[in-house]
This record gives sequence, C-alpha cells and structure tokens, in this order.
Amino acid sequence: MAPTALVDLAQHHKVVAEAPSNGLHLSNSHHTTVTPKEDAPSRNLKRTEFLLDRNLHKSFPLVKSACGNYINLVDGRTVFDATSGAAVSCIGHGDKRVIKAMYSVLNTGIPYLATTFWACEVVEELCKELIAGTDGKMARVYLTGSGSEAMEAAIKLARQVFYEKDPATRRVNFIAREGSYHGNTIGALGMSGHPVRRAPYEPFLMDNVHHVTACNPYRQRTDGESDTSFVARKAAELEAKFQELGPETVVAFVAEPVVGAALGCVPSVPGYLKAMRDVCHKHGALFILDEVMSGMGRCGTLHAWQDEDVVPDLQTIGKGMGGGYQPVAAVLISSRVVNILLNGSGQFIHGQTYQGMPVQAAAALEVQRIVREEGLVDNVKRQGLYLEKCLRSRLAGHPNVGDIRGRGLFWGLEFVKNKITKEPFDARLGVAQRILEAAISAPFNMTMYPGTGCADGFRGDHVILAPAYNVTKEDIEHIARVASDVVHLVFRKLVNL
Repeated sequence: MAPTALVDLAQHHKVVAEAPSNGLHLSNSHHTTVTPKEDAPSRNLKRTEFLLDRNLHKSFPLVKSACGNYINLVDGRTVFDATSGAAVSCIGHGDKRVIKAMYSVLNTGIPYLATTFWACEVVEELCKELIAGTDGKMARVYLTGSGSEAMEAAIKLARQVFYEKDPATRRVNFIAREGSYHGNTIGALGMSGHPVRRAPYEPFLMDNVHHVTACNPYRQRTDGESDTSFVARKAAELEAKFQELGPETVVAFVAEPVVGAALGCVPSVPGYLKAMRDVCHKHGALFILDEVMSGMGRCGTLHAWQDEDVVPDLQTIGKGMGGGYQPVAAVLISSRVVNILLNGSGQFIHGQTYQGMPVQAAAALEVQRIVREEGLVDNVKRQGLYLEKCLRSRLAGHPNVGDIRGRGLFWGLEFVKNKITKEPFDARLGVAQRILEAAISAPFNMTMYPGTGCADGFRGDHVILAPAYNVTKEDIEHIARVASDVVHLVFRKLVNL
C-alpha cells in the first residue's frame, strides 16, 4: 500500500488565528489547530526543574485545560485524546456530573476517613455498584489507590486464603506469564514478566513467581493451528508448570485477559481463560485476572471475563473505574475467598492510608453510573467493531504493520521490519516513540500510546488506541485516518534514514 498523501490531511486541519483566551478551545471539528507564535518552543514546552519526571532530558508540551475528548495546550493547539491518557479517561475530561459528585463530598469536610475507625455511605454505594456490575458473581470489594496497589493486595490476599486454613501451608508459588505487566510495586513487578521493566530490580523481586508463555497467537500460533489446539497447548504448558513446582505449592495463576501496555492489546483466544481456570481449580489454586487496564468496559463488556463468563477468584480493576477523576482501583473478591476469611480470622491482614476515601468513591461511583445509564459499554462494542474495520482498511496492507489486534475500544498496532518473518525493528530506532511524537505534533494533534518489547521482551514496537467510551462514528474515522497518516509518514522517513 502506498503511503497516504498528506494533501487531504492538511485540508482537515483548519488554521485559526487564536484560541479563546477565557475558556476551552472546543470546536466540534477534530481538525482545528492554532499556529504557534515564534517563541512557542520556549514558552510552551516545559522541562521540569523540581519534579522527577518520566524523562529528565525531555521537555513536554504544557497543558492548559481539557474537556471531553480534547486536551488544550498553551501553544493554542487542541489535541484529540485517542488513548484516554493511559486508557484511563473513559468518559472524557471535565465531566460536570463527576465534578459535582466530588464537590459534594469535599463540602462535607470528610474527603478522607481512616477506614480503621469509620465507615461511609458513598463508599458502600460504590462497592454495591461494582458488585452489581458482576451480576453478583463477585462478593466483596477491596478499595485501593492504584492498580499496582490492587495487585499487591491480591497477591497478599491470595496467600492469606491458604494461610487461614493452614499456617504451615506449602502454597508459596505463583504462576504468571511472560510479556505481562502487573504494576510497579516490588510485589506487582515481581509478578510481571516484562524483562526490561524488571531488569533494574531483579535482585529484589520474589523468587517464587514462575512464568509460562503468554497467549499471543500472532507470535506463537503455528501454521494451520486452530484455537482449540492452541488453547490445549497453553493449558498443557500450565499443567506442566504445576507439576514441576508441585501442585500443592501453587497459590494462584495470574493473567491479563487482554494484555495492554506490555504487548499492545493482545486478547486471549476463545476458550483460553476457561482452560487456565480449570487447571487452577483442578489443583485447588486460585485464578486471578488483572483487568486494571482492560476492564471496566474497555473491551466491550463491563469486565473482560464476561465475554465468555469465566469468573475469577480475584480480579484487579483500576483506570476506567474512576476515569482519571481520582486515583482509585480495587480488588473484586469471590464468595469462595470471602467465606474463608469469614470462617477464619475475619480480616485481611493488609491496609493502606488512602484506601476507601469518600472523595475517591464519589468520583468512581459517578463514573460508573454514567457508563451504565448512558449505555457506554454497548457503544464501546459498536464503535470498537468500526474502529477495527477502519484500521484494517487503512493499515492491513502496510508493509510494516505486522498485526492489528484488540477488543472493544482497546486496539494495538504492532510494527515489524519484515512482515513475512515478523522480524522486529532494532530497539535503538525507537519506532513507537517516533510515532507518538509525530502523532502528538501538528498537524496531526492526536495521542497514540507507545510501547516496546512485544516481540521478545526487548524488541518489538507497538502503539495503542483506546479512546473514551462515548466516541462517535466521526471520532472513529478521525482516529483511523490520523493513525494511518502518521504511520505512513513515520515509515516513509525511516526508509530515508
């Protein structure tokens, strides 16, 4: 496929003189930019002086405000947020209902309460809403402030389940997957199978976490292999790992139904989750799903496991739970686990200062009510199918787009040097980062979420598209068009290096 000409793209980006000085620049068009003044680079890019930022050698564009799916920069540009930040802002930015709900709690003077002493109605209402979203198939909620904290809590709770029944239990091992990312605390990172992220901290990570291969059909399926055969091979690998460790020593198996940042939206194939759960339950181990990034509606069902009704024993959620309005995440807990606590100590031996805060709960509760009342999960499924169609139409034939994969509004593009051999690019080229930098700059003005290591843990570039749940057909067409134009431009430049 020949690179798309940029003539049409320029027509889509109407240049105006100046953004409104007293408010948000929110044209209904996706294609409005402002020509920056000559001093824009020094005025509008910020290299932090006191914050330990993601990259101390880089300057970042300054954000002035945001509303809906748009982020407004100091240089006058309006950027379309096609990634919801990091798959977080699921209902967009600046929703007045959520802000009002947060203010109502702030106005009581109790945005924070020590859960050691007190209970709060809005916290219980949030938990009731979350359990209802599972159709009652989960029983309790443990609230935390981030996805990493949720995974840390799930690890400890899984171990305590067996400790409650027998303090001398031999169940000390966890099984997770290569190419996974479960968080950045020491425990959550130890569970992760992403070698680059683990590397600096290997001496500190748990040595009782063992990894099997991911469920990545693009990289692992043999020619002509059916889903059934592929799943059987994965189940056999997990069974072999149980036998290697001793089935009586395994606490749990942990997996992401759709692997997000680490692999670039790789969904499990049909039947995989059930097969993995069956192996776990055969040996009395727990089945844990990490849905921090892929859950809460992102994949076209409120919970990714609901696509095939494979209920976990423990589940972590985050990101889309609070939509970015508050730092909030949670562990959803099955009756099986809750009943062991109820019949034992009656408590989870764990706690954090900022858990179950009323202001966090108010924000998350309102986000979830909006998602439910406005039927946004159905929109995710509908617009997700259209996004897939648009991406495949524009990019499936590109010689460097190896795979287009995802579910709902959670889509990844994996880039390869050779489409036949699937050879990844040299990591030093920074292909995914180049695509982000091109996308977020004029004239494109759209976010794309970059990642590396999806081929072998070190090499392999991908980008993620994960827009808000309320996107329209017009939004989807814009996202696919800009993504295509950016990809064609970046690879055209790479060829000329």
